[in-house]
Amino acid sequence: MSQQKGGNLFLGVIVGFAIHIILGGMIPVVGDLIAGFAAGYIAKGLGRGAIAGFLSGILGGIILAIILPLILIPLASLLPFIMPFLSYIQAGVAILSIILSLKGALIGLVGGVIGGVVSARM
Repeated sequence: MSQQKGGNLFLGVIVGFAIHIILGGMIPVVGDLIAGFAAGYIAKGLGRGAIAGFLSGILGGIILAIILPLILIPLASLLPFIMPFLSYIQAGVAILSIILSLKGALIGLVGGVIGGVVSARM
């Protein structure tokens, strides 16, 4: 039987995503970097670490882009004066969350590369 060289990419993405959700709001840039590092360390290797860090960062942003515009619908019922502008506000919030997810994904990519290289050296 041959021994597996690489780590688990799927597990790295899931763990990185969980860390990204927990630390991303509290410490924005460092939390994304730590999440990418953890994802890359679990995935093992430069390329796999980069992919795991990027996917863990973008996954949180995609979920954020889906949830935030939906939260605005009950808010519009509480504040009826924003009802005519609701579609514009939802589009703006969705675009803003996608831009922030790209920031998290790129920082996660850097952390994933660092984590992948560190785990490959050990």
